[in-house]
Amino acid sequence: MPAPTRRVPAEERLFSLVLALLATEQGLTKAEILSTVTGYAARYEAAADRANLERQFERDKEDLRDLGVPLETVDALGAEGDTKLQRYRIPPARYQLPDDLEFSTEEYAMLTLAAQVWREGSLSTDSRRALTKLQSLGLRIDDAVVGFAPSIRTRDAAHEPLTAAIDRAQQVVFPYLKPGQSAAEHRTVSPLALVFHEGRWHLHAHDDGVDARRTFLLRRIVGPVVPSGAPASVRPAADETARVLDELAALWHSTVATVRVRPGSEAEVVVRNRPGTAEGAEGLTVHATDLDILADELAAFGADVQVVGPPKLREAVRSRWQKVVQTHG
Repeated sequence: MPAPTRRVPAEERLFSLVLALLATEQGLTKAEILSTVTGYAARYEAAADRANLERQFERDKEDLRDLGVPLETVDALGAEGDTKLQRYRIPPARYQLPDDLEFSTEEYAMLTLAAQVWREGSLSTDSRRALTKLQSLGLRIDDAVVGFAPSIRTRDAAHEPLTAAIDRAQQVVFPYLKPGQSAAEHRTVSPLALVFHEGRWHLHAHDDGVDARRTFLLRRIVGPVVPSGAPASVRPAADETARVLDELAALWHSTVATVRVRPGSEAEVVVRNRPGTAEGAEGLTVHATDLDILADELAAFGADVQVVGPPKLREAVRSRWQKVVQTHG
C-alpha cells in the first residue's frame, strides 16, 4: 500500500504557488507547476486522472487574483491560446509595496507580531523569512507592543506529533485530562483530523480503547503523544476535516447559556463581544462548544458575572470558585 500523502492546507499551497511564480522570470507552465509546487506535486504523481487537480489550480489562480496578486499569463510565441504551453508568472516589480506607502511604528509592530504568530504554523520556514524581511526595513519596533507576543499561541505541543501521526497513518497514545478529574487517562487513538474551532485546536480520532470516534481538545492532552507502534485502525475520509468542523459548529449553535454581567465591567465587554452573543429576556445568551471551557472563562470574572443557566454551567462556575477559596482561603 502506498504511503498516504500529507494534506497540504490551502494557505500553504497558495503561498508555495506565489513563491514559485515569483522565483522565475520566464514563468512556469501548468505541468511544471502541478509537478513541482507543494500542494500539487504529490497528488500529480499519484493521480491517473489529473482533471480535478487542474480544476484546483484554476480556482487557486482566481483566488490569488481576488487577493490582488498580479498573476500574469504569457502565451508561447506562435501558440497563442494553447493552455498547455502558456506560462504563469508574478512580476516582482508589480508585487512590491508602493514607494509612497508608509507604516507607523505601531503598524510595523502589528506586522511583526502577525509574522511571529504565523511562524508557529506549518509555514514556519517561509514565515521566518517573511519576518526577517520585515525587520530588514530598518524601523525600530516598539517593545511595549511586541511584548504581547508571548501570550499568543497558535499550536499546542501535541499538534506536531499528531500531524505526523495523521500523515503516517499511525496509532498514538497520550494522557488526557477530562474536566473534573484529578488524574489523566491514557488514550489509544487513530488520529483522523486536526481542526481549529472557537480559538482552540481539536483532534478528531477513532478511540481504539472504546471503538468509537471522539473529539479531543488539545489543551487537555497533558503529556507526550507517542506512537503505539501499530498502524491506524481507521483512515480519514476525504471530507473528514469539513465534516468535523460542521459537527462542532452544530454543537456550538445548540449549546446556549444565559449570563448576567455587571454594567461597565470587563465581563460585559468580553461577553458581549463573543461571537453569537445576543440580548435576552433574562440576560445575555452566549454560545459555546464546551461548557467547561466557558466555565473557566466566566469564573475568572468573579462577582462581575452571574450564570442564569444551564444548571450544569452554574455548578461548574461555583465549583471553580470553591477551589479558589480552598486553595487561597
